[in-house]
This record gives sequence, structure tokens and C-alpha cells, in this order.
Amino acid sequence: MRRLSASVLLAAALCAALSLPAVAGGRDDDTHHFGVIGHSFDARSDKRFRKALEDTSDKTNAFVVVTGIKHAQESCGDRVFEARRDLVERVRRPVIVLPAGSDWTACRNSAGRTNAVERLNRLRELFHGEPNSLGVKKLSLTRLSMSPRFRAYAENAHWTVGKVLYASVNLPANNNHYLAAAGRNSEYEDRQVATRFWLNRLFTLARGDKLDAIVLFSEGDLKPLTQPEAPSLLRRGSPAFDGFAATRKQVQALAKKFDGKVLLVDSAGLGKGKRPEIEWRGNLGHLSVDDEAVEVEVKPGSTSLFVVKDAAD
Repeated sequence: MRRLSASVLLAAALCAALSLPAVAGGRDDDTHHFGVIGHSFDARSDKRFRKALEDTSDKTNAFVVVTGIKHAQESCGDRVFEARRDLVERVRRPVIVLPAGSDWTACRNSAGRTNAVERLNRLRELFHGEPNSLGVKKLSLTRLSMSPRFRAYAENAHWTVGKVLYASVNLPANNNHYLAAAGRNSEYEDRQVATRFWLNRLFTLARGDKLDAIVLFSEGDLKPLTQPEAPSLLRRGSPAFDGFAATRKQVQALAKKFDGKVLLVDSAGLGKGKRPEIEWRGNLGHLSVDDEAVEVEVKPGSTSLFVVKDAAD
């Protein structure tokens, strides 16, 4: 057998290294941090949003998740969308943007008719159209849109740091954009199918790779720690219909079959004087950040695994 030259071996090794999947941050012990920005918007100014981006741009953060890009009272036009994208692109860390209900669900065209789906699609083009995160430093993402059946759902993405799988799930806060009026729920129903598929895939990946934890980011609060309820007699058309119920039930069932921890992070309000903190029930945890910018330290091997800090400290 002919002996390979050192240069050929070196080239082969380099090619192999480049073909490895990209993994964000993390030191040898897989300890890392990530930032989360709640819905930090004022209808008259983006000052609070700029400050939140600043507070989470520290180089210790492997990435930053941003919930929403505008206040409900701001324009739904491209000018606002593009201005916020420019802001996010200047952040030093990788940024993953999560759509909020105020970004698209209440948007209307000049005739006063809803154009929520059109605006959501525009957000997808601007903030989720590439296989990488936003921000100066890029992070490789796997998007649900890579599946032929769900090409539209680019906002749902997953990535891994150390032994933790992170993922975004489009669940807007206003009852998951469930509309009580009959015959107007095609967007909600189609997205529910995509969400169900997405969650099953995420847990399958995490079990297959024997990961320590799964972290799911959404705007809406699933109330994952509530006890499963008996089947409701309320019809789907009822104003009291819970648009999160099916997803909550699925997450609870999947978490029971997963050996690691499952943490859900959302931007639900906390009430006066309360600070973001994780509440656990078994292996299922819940963290609401309100409109705060927070930092979470991930410490593999520790009892809590996740430790919440104030990003401004």
C-alpha cells in the first residue's frame, strides 16, 4: 500500500473538521451562559430594546434569544421591521429572534382587513430566511423549514450547546392566535400541526443524543406546570377555548419520557415586585422573564443545572 504524504493527511484531517456540525460556545466542561430578552418595547421609542440588547451582548453569552421586534402600537410596515433587524444584526453575540403576537397577529392593511399571515411571512423572510442566527457572530441553526412538509415555518429552529438542545417555538401570547370566530382559524390549525411535529422531532433528537436538557423558547406561557385537566366540554368556538392546551399536554407527555430536564422559557408577565426565577415540577421547569433582559448560566453536573441572573449586573 502506498504511504500517504503528511500534506495529504493534513488536508484530509482539515476537511473532516470542517464537516463537523457547528456547536455554539461552551468550554471543555460545557458550562455556558445565554441571554433572554423579554418583550422590551415602548410604543414611542426603541430605547428599552437597545438597552436590553446591550445588557445581553457580553461575550460570556453563547447566544441571545429576543422575543419580538416591535410594540403592538407600532407600525406593521417594513420600515420598522428592517430597522429592528439592523439593530439586531449589530449585536456582538449570535441572536435568535422569536416572533411575538404584537409583531403580526393584529396587523391590518390599508382597507382595515387583517394581513397577519402576510406580515408573519415577511418576518420570516427578514429574520429567519438564513440557516444561521443574526448578530455579528453567527450560530448555525437547523430550521423546521428544512423539512419539505413545513417549509413555511422557518421561525422554529434548534441548536445545541454542550449537552443541551435549545429550540424556538412560535406560540404567540394572545392565546396562540386562536380566533373564536368560526372558519377563521386556518393559521392556528396549520401551525398546530407544525408545532406537534416539531416537538416530537426535538425530543427524539435529544433522547437519541442522550442530552442533559431541552430548553424551549416561546412568547406565550403554556403554563406547563399546571395539572392535566379532564377533557373540556367547551367547544373550540367558545371564547374560553385554551389555544395552548394541546401543546401543553404534548410537552408534559414528552417530558415524562425524557431522562433529562425540560425548561420552558417565555415572556409572560410576573406581577409587581417579582423577579424571573425557575419553578420546577419533577424534570419540567418554567421561567417567565416578563419584559426583562436576563442571563442564564448552565452548569452541567449541578443540581439545578440552570441558574438565572440579571443581565444588567
